Amino acid sequence: MADLLVLPKAPQTLRGSLHLNGSKSISNRVLMIHALAGDHSAPVEHVSIAKDTLILQKLLQADSDLYDAGDAGTTFRFMTAYLSLKPGTQILTGSARMRERPVGPLVAALKQLGASIEFVENEGFPPLKIGEFQYSGQKEVRMAADVSSQFLSALGMIGPHLPEGLVLVPEGRLVSGAYLEMTLALMRVFGAQADWINGVLHISPGNYTPKPFVVEADWSAASYWYAFAALAEDVDLELKGLWPRSLQGDSVLPGMMESFGVKTEFTERGIHLSKNGRGVKPIFEWDFVQCPDLAQTFAVLCGALGVQGLFAGLETLAIKETDRLAALKQELAKVGVGFSKLPPRFSRKHPEKTYYLIDGQASWQETVQIATYGDHRMAMAFAPLMLQGPIRIENPKVVEKSYSRFWEDLKLLDLLP
Repeated sequence: MADLLVLPKAPQTLRGSLHLNGSKSISNRVLMIHALAGDHSAPVEHVSIAKDTLILQKLLQADSDLYDAGDAGTTFRFMTAYLSLKPGTQILTGSARMRERPVGPLVAALKQLGASIEFVENEGFPPLKIGEFQYSGQKEVRMAADVSSQFLSALGMIGPHLPEGLVLVPEGRLVSGAYLEMTLALMRVFGAQADWINGVLHISPGNYTPKPFVVEADWSAASYWYAFAALAEDVDLELKGLWPRSLQGDSVLPGMMESFGVKTEFTERGIHLSKNGRGVKPIFEWDFVQCPDLAQTFAVLCGALGVQGLFAGLETLAIKETDRLAALKQELAKVGVGFSKLPPRFSRKHPEKTYYLIDGQASWQETVQIATYGDHRMAMAFAPLMLQGPIRIENPKVVEKSYSRFWEDLKLLDLLP
């Protein structure tokens, strides 16, 4: 695929059926738990084919002194904790962007437990030199909860393998807490004991028991098809593999999308999307602290429909694959939509929150070119604009990180020639 993909103005009809990729978040956690158990014999079906998951699989199967996680943030965080328990000395590195993403709080917590980790270049950032673990006798650690839930998940998953288990005390506002709850639920599926007691997580020592597992489809991927459904006039779309009782925080989508005129029906095979006949509400307010991966989709959707969006819970977006806040502001401006941080006076009722405003309605004359900044979600969040006019997507291959078949699925639905 070329470095530039032209998306012509698409028809207003969205019909067909797709079987979505397995959840990247669930796949990565199950693979990590199986690796910690030391048993890869139990089959895991519908594993994600996302680049991040493929990288994790490769690293877990490797026996090396150098591990390169590329730009896979979840993989890097999980491997940091995993390698801290592994004999010998290893270097864990990543892409240039990965070396800009903080990992200090996770390293500090692991060192309290007895890990031997050094920062090879810049303090608090990858790459890492990880040596032999020598248990410190300390089982309680405190960690800031407002940077990344992946730090807490990485620690939690190795908890059963620590001599006395783990007592984990999250401090501050917990971001992406649904992902931590997903981790704990999967740990319990494979035999771990993990319980919240007065806001403190207690994980008992023990072993995981591998067992066959089927990964549900990815609700984050579904968000882009919901956006297409919101912008289309005629919708009859089936998305297979999605479950009503999901481990994924992004499964809040059906309720969120009611405001944009999209109806969700659960079936034996997944979900069916259609128009709900109620139209689009003029204002959409949401706190994305539990589902930050949906923020770009909804920011673009609000702009496309002229809905005024009031968003909170975007604290982690600046340290993702790119600074997603800056990227959204830059690219939405190209179609005449504003994305701005509101002054503190707008947070009087909730001083702990920072609010952002999406204002204006997308409009452009000539084909507009959207930069993706090495971020898969920028490409997929802006793609639905093709229902309103032609656009160009820079570096379309970036979708391989989480949804490698995305452009092929557009063709299956006759949205691309």
